[in-house]
Amino acid sequence: MDVQPDLAGVSFAAKLAGFGDRPAIRTKDQSVSYSELARRVEDTTRTFGPGRRLIALEAENSLPSLVVYLAALSSGNPLLILPTGGGTATETLVAAYDPDVVVRTSHGEAVLDVRREETRHELHPELALLLSTSGSTGSPKLVRLSGDSVQANASAIAQYLHLRPSDTAATTLPLSYCYGMSVVNSHLVVGASLALTDLSVVDPCFWELARTENVTSFAAVPYTFDLLDRVGFEHMDIPSLRYITQAGGRLDPDRVRSYAGLGRRQGWDLFVMYGQTEATARMAYLPPDLAAEYPHAIGVAVPGGSFRLEPVPGLDAGELVYSGPNVMLGYAERPEDLALGRVITELQTGDLATCGSNGLYEIVGRRSRFVKIVGLRVDLGQVERLLADLGLTAAATGSDDAVVAAVEGNHDLALVAKTLAQDLGLPRSAVQLHSVDCVPRLANGKPDYPAVLALATQNGDGGSGTVTGPEPVAHPADVRTIFAEVLEQEDIADTDTFVSLGGDSLSYVAASVRLERAIGYIPQGWHLMPVCKLAPAPHRPQSPAAATTGESAGRPGGRTARTSRGWYRRMLAPMETGIVLRAVAIIFIVSTHIGFFHWEGTAHVLIAVAGYNFARFQLTGTRRARLRRQLRSIARIVAPSVVVIGFAFAVTDTYAWANVFLLNPLLGPEGWTDYSRFWFIEILVHILLGLAALLAIPAADRAQRRWPWAFALALIAFDLPLLFDLVDTRYPGQGPVLWLFGLGWAAAASRTLWQQAAVTAIALLTIPESFDDQYRSATILAGFLILLWLPTLSVPRGLHRLTALLASASLYIYVTHWLVYPLVDPAQKGMAVIASLAAGTLYWAAATRSMGLAEKWLRRRQIPQLKIRAGTSLHV
Repeated sequence: MDVQPDLAGVSFAAKLAGFGDRPAIRTKDQSVSYSELARRVEDTTRTFGPGRRLIALEAENSLPSLVVYLAALSSGNPLLILPTGGGTATETLVAAYDPDVVVRTSHGEAVLDVRREETRHELHPELALLLSTSGSTGSPKLVRLSGDSVQANASAIAQYLHLRPSDTAATTLPLSYCYGMSVVNSHLVVGASLALTDLSVVDPCFWELARTENVTSFAAVPYTFDLLDRVGFEHMDIPSLRYITQAGGRLDPDRVRSYAGLGRRQGWDLFVMYGQTEATARMAYLPPDLAAEYPHAIGVAVPGGSFRLEPVPGLDAGELVYSGPNVMLGYAERPEDLALGRVITELQTGDLATCGSNGLYEIVGRRSRFVKIVGLRVDLGQVERLLADLGLTAAATGSDDAVVAAVEGNHDLALVAKTLAQDLGLPRSAVQLHSVDCVPRLANGKPDYPAVLALATQNGDGGSGTVTGPEPVAHPADVRTIFAEVLEQEDIADTDTFVSLGGDSLSYVAASVRLERAIGYIPQGWHLMPVCKLAPAPHRPQSPAAATTGESAGRPGGRTARTSRGWYRRMLAPMETGIVLRAVAIIFIVSTHIGFFHWEGTAHVLIAVAGYNFARFQLTGTRRARLRRQLRSIARIVAPSVVVIGFAFAVTDTYAWANVFLLNPLLGPEGWTDYSRFWFIEILVHILLGLAALLAIPAADRAQRRWPWAFALALIAFDLPLLFDLVDTRYPGQGPVLWLFGLGWAAAASRTLWQQAAVTAIALLTIPESFDDQYRSATILAGFLILLWLPTLSVPRGLHRLTALLASASLYIYVTHWLVYPLVDPAQKGMAVIASLAAGTLYWAAATRSMGLAEKWLRRRQIPQLKIRAGTSLHV
């Protein structure tokens, strides 16, 4: 008979009701109070049945999963945490430990698979949690934690972070990761709130959540800071933010110093922390006021814990040993180990450390991260630092034969290996470098060193020397290849996005069409998704019964319904609305100018589309990076336009110098004349230049990031006096259009139904007043509302490629058609339209290729040659 455990070790999970109606969990759909959470936990506990059983939870950042986690802790049922997403790692753990109950989340509910009524395991009374060790996800080796350890570590974290009930933490890390779990535990200990989400920090919705829920903190691993740099976090205004925590690996000292300074300027703290799963989560923290001065340090032990250094022969540093109530009971490698009690009282971390006169500890290496090659002791951590000093991102491991490192990107690895061997004092043949697109990583973001070591075998190296590896051979369906070819970029990493690589509306169409062909679908917001997330659509085979009868589960159809749906899917497929509008508009514009038919207003629809695309592609990243991207996009409009207009100026007498420099709206004659033919290009460039200058102002930049939707409305309001003739304008015959650009921006920034409704109301009030010609106004209104409310339109599959081609080339068709159609017989207006579309498309292909090659050449000229630093120190 099992001895019932002392539940004091998990009291925070058992005493949730004590915080009453305070908000505990906030999701995008609901807010759950502590009393309600306690009720749900109690209800779930009853479903476990009598007695203690081993429960396995496929943990994820959802309310049902969190309730099961807390129910197991509060009831004393040992909980085995399975990796998020299932797969081989989950199957390995379930097969190895044969849990009594397996819990997964499906359709927003926790689904219990009760495999037996009574446990077959002998479970120690103190056992509360079983977690995979850092670097061994899916391995049968688990960390055994007691309820006392979980409670003690949660309380210690709450103490040094000065957590209070008014705090709200966003769950930026998975519950299945001990660091993410510690965020949950420490906040529930003090009655604080959790903004439960699985959104990435690169998702604008995450920052909207942070502002809406008044998030006071979030947790970060080193890679998170790369993402924060990419989205321009330094310019964001999150008034409620009180601190950021960092753990999960060493953060570069310069990055620590930089973010500590940023926090000091913006009013939040950076807590650099150190921990291991074997210590429940946290062992040390660096007080925020010391981060800028001692960015290399991990700090001091958490409250209730202590460190000592155990000497290591031949080294100045010692192995860091930790003692405290949060130390694990021990490891489990098979089900029989679940009956064991405490087998260790202090934790040998395996990290080499020093302690300064100020009492701060600093990690200088890893005891197991040394290899001995030709009699020399080589610190693999130092190898990674040497490569980092050369500006390379790498992970290094090795054996008694050689140092093996995976290096991201394409570099002259032969030269790097030669220099590294000299610095290490090793034979040249003992250094093997392998070119990879992205350093292999485990689910927790740490380098997968066994996978790095396997590169030598995979590349057939045999230990003979440096292996640069073949250039990645990309299948046409490879997303990286698509981005590389469309954006004329190199060294695209799995974490890069279309926007971060400099993608804009001009390259978006080509990328989206090729992406759809490659992966079978277009995810919502794909331009902000990292390359590694853009995977092919999963194949969903139809059941034999459904294939035969034409019926699916819960939806009888019959052969006729199935046939009609199949015909529809074969003939039509969704295409992004902005792409379709660009293609249709350029046909209408050219046809109207030639006189093939008459339909005005579509050029103004394109102004709204331009604002829509500006908001999607030009507002992410740091202020400096964003300005570069905006100026690049402007140049890609100006350069091909000036070439054509300059040619037209040289061979005809229709245009003036003001046209060549796109200044006719400001310097040309007032009213509509032949000089006004390029008004669309001219005004669009003026708007983009004005916005680039405006957003380069820090105050305007902060306002746009904090209130993106309201900022777009401010643009509309700024232009309304011109629209209603309260202020005179020189723009010839077309009236002001900044408000239309702003409407498109507001459409892209609308995140809620009421925001879309508000933008619709503004459009209904302003667009009908824009022109005396109500047909033109109706066209503009219809086009804009389609853009606002319909993300995709059904287009015959056979027209997809043509539609994409015309949309991509629309700017070039517009600027060239004035020169093309006069060359065609005036009686053949249809032929003139086709010739204009064809000529503009050819010009687009040639100009895009030329500009891409020019940009690539400039980038190569700007990249400094790799400078090798000799004489770098080495632990031998």
